[in-house]
Amino acid sequence: MISKETNEKIKEIKQSFHLIMNGPTSQSMREKGVNYRINWGVPLMELQKMAEKYPKDYELAIELYKEDIRECKILATLLMPSERMVPEIAEIWMEQCPSQEIAEMLAFNLFQHLDYAPALTFQWMASNNSFYQITAYQMLSRLFMRGQEPNERGINEYLDQVAVALQGSNAGVRHAAYNSLMRFIELGTEYEAIARHAMKSQGFDII
Repeated sequence: MISKETNEKIKEIKQSFHLIMNGPTSQSMREKGVNYRINWGVPLMELQKMAEKYPKDYELAIELYKEDIRECKILATLLMPSERMVPEIAEIWMEQCPSQEIAEMLAFNLFQHLDYAPALTFQWMASNNSFYQITAYQMLSRLFMRGQEPNERGINEYLDQVAVALQGSNAGVRHAAYNSLMRFIELGTEYEAIARHAMKSQGFDII
């Protein structure tokens, strides 16, 4: 049962979309095959500003993500307190992820901050679902940028998965995997040498 306060916030949020909607952006997304029940085409910067008006709120985030509305799902990733995002909910949100954009928002805004983020990345990298893979590689990019280093076993598994991703047909997955590889290299010369050797053995030359 949704609390009255949360219900009022959701109504307020939905009404505010009318004021900052972008029809051409929404139409462009539809033409590219990105379909939601409702898509107001609100720019990400505007959604970030909107999220700043509200404190982190578990119940509000849960209810917003249930909506088949692009802007509601993005706001949910911004408003969910990371410390309350249990693995079961993370899995449900990924199962309900409708687009590459939401996959990226989940990674950037929320999942990279989870205590168990490294475990999720290795689990989702090996998925057959492109949105899971994109989320995993985007999370890894952020973790590497923060200086988090995988252990030897993790490095081998990661580089094996990257090599597979770079040979795949999904452009979004290839791009996310390549970006994460660039962040991995930035961890230091030792990591760069390992990555270059691993990729060369698979027929790839890292620029």
